[in-house]
Amino acid sequence: MSRERRLVEAFVQLADSLVEDYDLVDVVQELLDRAVELLPVDTAAVLLAGEDGEMKVLASTSEATRWLELLQIQVQDGPCVQSYRSSQRVIVEDLEEARDQWPAFAKQALLDGFQSVYALPMRLRTDRVGALNLFSTGEEHLTEDDLLVGQALADIASIAILQARLLADHKSVNGQLHLALQSRIVIEQAKGMLAAHGDLDPEAAFDALRGYARQTRGRLPELARAVVDRAVDPGKILEKYRPR
Repeated sequence: MSRERRLVEAFVQLADSLVEDYDLVDVVQELLDRAVELLPVDTAAVLLAGEDGEMKVLASTSEATRWLELLQIQVQDGPCVQSYRSSQRVIVEDLEEARDQWPAFAKQALLDGFQSVYALPMRLRTDRVGALNLFSTGEEHLTEDDLLVGQALADIASIAILQARLLADHKSVNGQLHLALQSRIVIEQAKGMLAAHGDLDPEAAFDALRGYARQTRGRLPELARAVVDRAVDPGKILEKYRPR
């Protein structure tokens, strides 16, 4: 199947997900999975900015990427943070050349095996939402067409987040976003339980959790909550889906 066909299918599926009862974490996680599938990158993540400007990691496709995003939040600098602040693309095709500009980020990214990073702004008109961040371990660089695809995915994520704000209770404008971030915490807890039960590293535990949710056509946050509440046995998940 051509990339154009897969891209159309991805947009249709993501647009269809934006119904009143959608789960924000699920939608954004699916979007990141599609980004890695459609583009010559290895991992992806979304940094979300609250209305107070505080940034958090909403979703990621790998543990290494999540920690790189958290590092940028901690030091308040890096390509992804800069993309959010400037509402512009930040392209780093050779991380070796970024050591002086972002020493902490570049050092850790290189240690993790990444060679390049592409940070794309998430915004709608004057509303800044966050940044979609794409990481690559290879030497192939994203083309302008690739970047346009990435920006289109970032725009869908922006719409999903802004719609969540609009649908939130009028007494708590950030209600949905708060729930989304709480879901992320529960996912981390469930991931830890799977890791302990199966003697897995965090990334393998996340792959198992996500793989089981897909196989059973369930929502990732709901499955994570069931694991934390001990309604679903970690052993059952690992028996059905253990990463190779």
